Amino acid sequence: MEPFLLAILFLLILITAGWFLATSRKRQMSRFGEAVPTKPEIGETLFEAAEGNHAPVSAFHVSGDEIRVTFDVPLPAENDPVLNNLLLDEAIEVAREKRHTLPLGDATVIVAYAGRDQVRELARAKLPSPGELPPKLESGGINLAHVAHDPFAAPFDEEKERVADVHVRVDTPDDELGPLAASLNLPVGLERGLRATGVDPRTADASEIVLALLRMFGYAVSELAFTGSYLAVKDGRTTYVQAEPHQRGEALEVTDASIRRFLAEFGSSGADRGLFLSEKYAPFEIHSIESRQPKVRFVTRERVQRFVDSMSLG
Repeated sequence: MEPFLLAILFLLILITAGWFLATSRKRQMSRFGEAVPTKPEIGETLFEAAEGNHAPVSAFHVSGDEIRVTFDVPLPAENDPVLNNLLLDEAIEVAREKRHTLPLGDATVIVAYAGRDQVRELARAKLPSPGELPPKLESGGINLAHVAHDPFAAPFDEEKERVADVHVRVDTPDDELGPLAASLNLPVGLERGLRATGVDPRTADASEIVLALLRMFGYAVSELAFTGSYLAVKDGRTTYVQAEPHQRGEALEVTDASIRRFLAEFGSSGADRGLFLSEKYAPFEIHSIESRQPKVRFVTRERVQRFVDSMSLG
């Protein structure tokens, strides 16, 4: 046989062997519930770093001499003057943004409203002069950076304290997980911040709490194609976030398949570090995983309180 034909035949054999190995690998990963790494697709940008830390607005209009701003946020049953003033400051910033397209006219008062089940007036303030707003606040909106330690700031491999208490629960029909929020001791400052960003601390799950924290610490967050996955960016550092809720009737402990899927998705994301969130309890193996892979961190049910406490809110 001619040398040229031999070379072609040898090349075909190599291509066939490579295809066979790749196909076998995919089948093997699928058999053990392991996700095949693929480049993640970035979907909706949930909030930008510079603009995301504001209360969600449901209505804005000028009526007579009043600028009225209504926020879509859950209010506590009892009146909270600090939260009221926080949302009044937010109302001023909303009016500042709207004045470029909507004249404020002769308005002399700005009024903040909020609520979901029932909207109520929270606070009002007199303007310096008709149509003139007070100076812009330095805080830039709902911002915890000045009163709390950013729990996402330090690289995970620099953390010296690891949570060692892993709760083992028996998966039986009568053994269900209650709402995570009900078992958390949230500082008053954090509870106000959650409400002001539209998160109800009475019913929030782990992903809602952590996404709200990212927002309040100034991260830009985008939703990825894989359900419950996000990419958070701040100061040039990227964090892949995977959130796993607990549905009634599911196992109470994070499964091996979920862990392998998270590690595969984090590896393909190209992010600097990976954060896995779950309302479920963690298996003991997460400790060895974190030791081998210091760029990943698991925040599971028994760790959420410690995660909140690490902020040391002032």
